[in-house]
Amino acid sequence: MSHRIEKIEHLIKEEISLIFLNKMQDPALSLLTITNVKVSPDLKLCKIYLSVFDKDKRELVLQKIKTSTGYLRSELAQRIRIRYIPELKFFIDDTADYVEKIENLIKKIHDDDRQRES
Repeated sequence: MSHRIEKIEHLIKEEISLIFLNKMQDPALSLLTITNVKVSPDLKLCKIYLSVFDKDKRELVLQKIKTSTGYLRSELAQRIRIRYIPELKFFIDDTADYVEKIENLIKKIHDDDRQRES
């Protein structure tokens, strides 16, 4: 991947985070983290991965963000100077859930081994 794309990804991540923090006044968006940003090589598409602390509100938060995509893109256009602002697509990052599931499985196996040894 090119150094330029990495810089743009970092810049978008930083600026979108600031927009959420300073411009979006919705309390549902307060416990939100941008975990990753991936920009396509042609700079036409930007995938933004979000971690939402409250698992029960993930779909609601994602829906609210998707309805604000146009606003987010125009705010981003005012903040960064690149020729073309990519289309923004938002996704829930469930990596933490996956890690938690694996840890629970390992713990269960470990506990089962202990019981067998007793």
